[in-house]
Amino acid sequence: MAVPKQRQSHSRTNKRRSQHKIEAPGLRHCPRCHAPRRPHRVCPNCGTYAGREVVVQQARVDSDDE
Repeated sequence: MAVPKQRQSHSRTNKRRSQHKIEAPGLRHCPRCHAPRRPHRVCPNCGTYAGREVVVQQARVDSDDE
């Protein structure tokens, strides 16, 4: 079984862990409504993907009008 002969130093461990950082998600603009959205996903604003409507958006009802 492969076992390391010597212990890895703190500096080598920290160099490896320096790449474990969080990044902001990449955003693109929807070609229809120009709202920001994640790439390769349905637009949460207008419900379109690849030029066609995938999710039917319901009319927003304000709770103040009741």
